[in-house]
Amino acid sequence: MSATVIYIHGFLSSPQSHKAQLVKHYFAQHHPSVRLCIPSMPNNPAGAFAKLEQVVEEELAAAPDTLALIGSSLGGFFSTVLAERHQLKAVLVNPAVTPGEWGEQFIGEYDNPYTGEHFSVTEEDLACLRRLTPADITPEHYWLMAQEGDETLDYRLAVAAYHNCKQLVEPGGDHSFENFEAHLPAIVEFLGVAG
Repeated sequence: MSATVIYIHGFLSSPQSHKAQLVKHYFAQHHPSVRLCIPSMPNNPAGAFAKLEQVVEEELAAAPDTLALIGSSLGGFFSTVLAERHQLKAVLVNPAVTPGEWGEQFIGEYDNPYTGEHFSVTEEDLACLRRLTPADITPEHYWLMAQEGDETLDYRLAVAAYHNCKQLVEPGGDHSFENFEAHLPAIVEFLGVAG
């Protein structure tokens, strides 16, 4: 069986983030036959999604038996959009639910702490996120992982949005999802990529 997993990091993050590296090392050690893709994306949301759509289409063209997603924060939102468009399974880690509604406080200038790149988020980025928001989701495609101590996003929005989906909601924790690595075996099993 050939399997590919795409890990999609969040806003102001990178493939070098702690969680991305945990996923990379876990798959290398425990599932080396699984192709793991951790794409480097443009910082602005519209550009990031365009890149992700291209990556998913390229991976689907390679015709793996299974293609699945792991998305964190804004990457969780992007994973939902891609899972609905391409009928994929996805694990969502403290995901953003409706980032197109973040409004004026999201528009502005940013510096990515991993890459040092300076960039802007514009009204067009918000409009893009609003256009991408799925009207409905397929509950069996998703596993929501949320921690109540998330200091960045309100976990209750994700619990409500993914209410018919498999859920793991832990007390405490934070936006990075403390002890994430302990859940990687169950993530692999849910995604059906163990082989």
